[in-house]
Order: sequence, then C-alpha cells, then structure tokens
Amino acid sequence: MYNKFFAMLNKREQYSFWLMSGINLFFFIIMSFVTGSSFVTNILFFILIQAAIIGYYIFVNRFKRKTKSREWIDAIAFAVVAATLIRTFFIEAYTIPTSSMEKSLLVGDFLFVSKVNYGARAPITPVSFPFAHNTMPLVGGNSYIEWPNMPYMRLPGFQKIKNNDVVVFNYPAEDGRPLDKKENYIKRCLGIAGDSLAVINQQVFINGVAVENPPKMQFKYYVQTDGSFDEKVAKRNDITEGGRVSDQGDFELLLTKNAKEDLLQQSWVKKVENTLQAKGAGAAYIFPFKENWGWNVDNFGAIYIPKEGDVIKLDTVTYFIYERAIKVYENNPTLEMKDNKVYLEGNEITSYTFKQNYYFMMGDNRHNSADSRFWGFVPEDHIVGKALFTWMSLDPNETNIFKKIRWNRIFRGIN
Repeated sequence: MYNKFFAMLNKREQYSFWLMSGINLFFFIIMSFVTGSSFVTNILFFILIQAAIIGYYIFVNRFKRKTKSREWIDAIAFAVVAATLIRTFFIEAYTIPTSSMEKSLLVGDFLFVSKVNYGARAPITPVSFPFAHNTMPLVGGNSYIEWPNMPYMRLPGFQKIKNNDVVVFNYPAEDGRPLDKKENYIKRCLGIAGDSLAVINQQVFINGVAVENPPKMQFKYYVQTDGSFDEKVAKRNDITEGGRVSDQGDFELLLTKNAKEDLLQQSWVKKVENTLQAKGAGAAYIFPFKENWGWNVDNFGAIYIPKEGDVIKLDTVTYFIYERAIKVYENNPTLEMKDNKVYLEGNEITSYTFKQNYYFMMGDNRHNSADSRFWGFVPEDHIVGKALFTWMSLDPNETNIFKKIRWNRIFRGIN
C-alpha cells in the first residue's frame, strides 16, 4: 500500500510529504514530552494530521500534473499552509474596531502584531477554518471544532512584557469559547506581574511612582459654550467622540491634553471641566465589583498583580480580588468562601500559590475603554502578541475615497 502511495508522488512531492510528516512528528513529541498532555489525545491528533497529509496527496494526484486545476490546487494549498504557519508563529495582521486606544491607535488602523516577541503560543484549538478567528465569514457560526484540543504551550520569546507595551490578548472575561478563540483585545500594559497598581485622580501609579502618560491619552470633559461650536477646531484637534448634551451649548467630549488646551483658547468656549470621578465614589461595575470599596475608573486600587510562584494570603479582601484568577484562569472550580473562610476541594486554605503571571491592561482612551478596571487581570496564557506598527489606516467617517487613507499613519510605529 505504501509503495503504491509513494509511486504516485514525484520527488518534489516526496520531499514535501516527509517535511510535513516531520513537522507533525515534531509537534507530537513536543506535546507528549514537554507539555505532559494526554498521550491518547496526542496520538489521535497525530494520526488525524497524518491522515490529512496523506489524503491531500491522494486527492491532488487524481488530477494530471501540469494542468490548470492541479496548478491552482497546489498553489492554494501552499499559500494556506504557509500563511497559517506565519500568522500562528510569527506575525499576524489585525484591525482596530473600537476607540479604546484613541488617539494612540485609531478606528480603521491596520497593524501587524508580532507573535515571536513574547513567544508564539501553540494552537489550543487547532481544527478551524483558515484565516477565521472564531466566526465563519458570511454565514456565521463557529469557525472551529473544540475537539481535539491541546494544552497551553508557548515557545521561547525574545523579551518579556514590559510596562507600557501595547499588547494584543484574548478577552479573559469571555466564557463559553476556547481560550484561543476568545475575542482579541488590544490595550496598553500598565502593570506587569509583581507590580502594585493604583489610579489616583486619573494618574496611574506603579509601585508608588507616577507613570509617564501616553502623549495622546484622552479623558471625557464637560465643555460649556455660548451655543456655537467651530468644526474647524474639532477637525484640527481630531475630536471625534462625544457630542452636544443640551440645547444651551453643553457638550461632553473626549479630549487629549492638547485638544483641551486649544478649546480653552477659543472665545466661544466658557468652560472645560474634567469629569473626574471622586475618590470614594464606588461603582458596582468596577472590578472586583465591591461598591463599598469606593473604587471607580479615576480612583482605583491599590491592587497587587500576581506573578508565577507568588504565595498570596487569602482573606475577606484578597479573596474577591483573586477569586476569578484562581477559580477560572488557574482551573480551581471548587474554590469558595463560607463563613469568611476560604475552601479549595473542601479543605480550608489561607493562601494560594499562583501558577502563571498576570497583567493589568488599560486603554489610552481612559473614559471609553473596557479594560482591567472593569474585568480584572489578564493571564499570561491569554497573551497573543506585541503590536509593532500600522501598515494601513482608513478613516471610517470619510466618504471621499481619495481622502479615506490616513497617509500619515502608514508604516508608523506604535508607542
């Protein structure tokens, strides 16, 4: 049978067959001896992939060589495999769909994200439609099959995540999807594992030291005018969010520091007032969802960000900060608190040793960003990659096709 199979392959196809089979065997060995995952799962996955490789060559050899059909099949197969390997292990293109990072990143920016900087994450849900993240294009529905699934594994990277890196990650608060098929988010990493973070009157402090703010960070301001509004000023300062809130000329606008100062110079502007939420004005939707703690988007914490190996004492305060991380991200579903005591698998515990690093992410558009202030820590296994540069930018509000491209943002680095 094998002789008959190899007889139908020319030398180039035999080389490529053994190359693909070697890659399959390599990943089987890695999964079996490095990650310690189930041998049964690994061998079944190996057999399925090998069967797919053999099936492909049997299928394509039904077509005569040097025909148009055969050329197209070979070209498409090569392109799909090559592109899949590149976007999985090296670099992938993303687009910015929301304004949470304005004005550092704009809606309509297309950017490249490096998988190698922090170490490429091996596919956890490997059987999926090519180039689709979690939803089938056009028809909808899941673009993946949950079985077989593989354990988390990350290849060595060139660097660790640093404070202020712009990072793409899977949205940790999304339940119901496999880890690597959760929605992709992009934020700025304000706090890394081992940091203590606090927000005091909108200023972020790391380990008690005020951090350098992004130059184009935005906040929401209440702007009172004489009833008029000069659109030229708005265009000059790229004011794109917010609007009029009363017929008397009151506006709520999201502004950078420079935009706020420019508005203050305008004769038709009476007042520009920060919508700062006062310390102690707690909000029930702020992590860890304890309104009586008095935390809000402008005054938050202090909170410690756990790192791998940390032993954290669990009490009536820290339990609520680390509950989801321990229960969901570290797979301890039996964790619970009863009568102010913490139990794991029915046994009382007073501390917990963390198994991975965590991060605290925030958007530069501080009053219009769903980030760690709302849903907590980002586990290391949710990290996708580091944002490198924008390669294209299209203004979604511009109808003139010649003005739609933001030329000043093409091949622009991200900082």
